[in-house]
Amino acid sequence: MLYAVAAINLQNQTHMIFSEAAERNKQPILNILRPLLANHKAVLEVGSGTGQHAVFFAPALPHLVWHPTELPDKLAMLTSMCRSYPSANLAPPLPFDIDDDHWPAIQADAVFTANTLHIIHWPQVCRLFSRAGALLPQQGIFCTYGPFNRNGRYTSASNAQFDEWLKNRDPESGIRDMNDLRQLAEECAITSVHDFAMPANNRLLVWRKN
Repeated sequence: MLYAVAAINLQNQTHMIFSEAAERNKQPILNILRPLLANHKAVLEVGSGTGQHAVFFAPALPHLVWHPTELPDKLAMLTSMCRSYPSANLAPPLPFDIDDDHWPAIQADAVFTANTLHIIHWPQVCRLFSRAGALLPQQGIFCTYGPFNRNGRYTSASNAQFDEWLKNRDPESGIRDMNDLRQLAEECAITSVHDFAMPANNRLLVWRKN
């Protein structure tokens, strides 16, 4: 299964759940994605959560189709967000469970996921990389946003505290190390091509299909 976690705040005026973190990071992420996706046609977003990224990125990238997805039992919240902020190139949300053998039947030359790798268990991280590698065409890209460790070390005290909170919540979750991800990616025929520093001690890692 795929889970997304964020600090959430209920906005009574719209009766929707919003992630404050998503509101803060959506513009910095878009600044990186815009040139990366300039020549791409379709993006599969794995674990769209509240949908704030999807409804923000789609109109800002009108040359491609953005395909949001979420667990079946969380799809209603995502669908409500997408209906409230429609875009011509924002596809209807699709149910998606990373443990399901059948991925959404779409053709995508890019995959994006934010704040998921530290929530799902390591076997699911492996499955995500493997399926992304199989889905993407040559030169397709896989973008992963969130906190990451480097060389077995935390990159900030706040990330160390966050990791402790994650493991107390679920011992199988936790911040992933970039070296482990690079080794996993190579096994899945995708290669690390970019490592962008982002606000709040996060990073946006970009992988390309060999």
